[in-house]
Amino acid sequence: MAFQTEYEFVLPRGYVDENGDLHKRGVMRLATAADEILPMRDQRVQQNPGYLSIILLARVVTKLGDLRAIDTRVIERLFTADLAYLQNLYRTINEAEVPKVHCTCPKCEHEFDVDVSFLDETAEA
Repeated sequence: MAFQTEYEFVLPRGYVDENGDLHKRGVMRLATAADEILPMRDQRVQQNPGYLSIILLARVVTKLGDLRAIDTRVIERLFTADLAYLQNLYRTINEAEVPKVHCTCPKCEHEFDVDVSFLDETAEA
């Protein structure tokens, strides 16, 4: 089974380009460390931290309808419902799944999964 790095999506409203054409189907790829680090140097993000999601999405949305390129201007012109949809998709595909271990109780033989965290959540900072 191949590791999935690209995810197709359909925007709830769609992007309307300068010709009035509607673009709804697209592809988002998994983010890299550079995708999350490099935009922090961008002056637009330094002036307005909320702009980070615009730059992130412009980097990871690789296809949207028939558009030749997806840049920050395209992301800026999305309807708010579509922006929220893409932000949610970004979080969904890029969040690390909590590792689980399948266990069996030695006494009753009940089978269950246990979430395994590498960080001690009870530790004080």
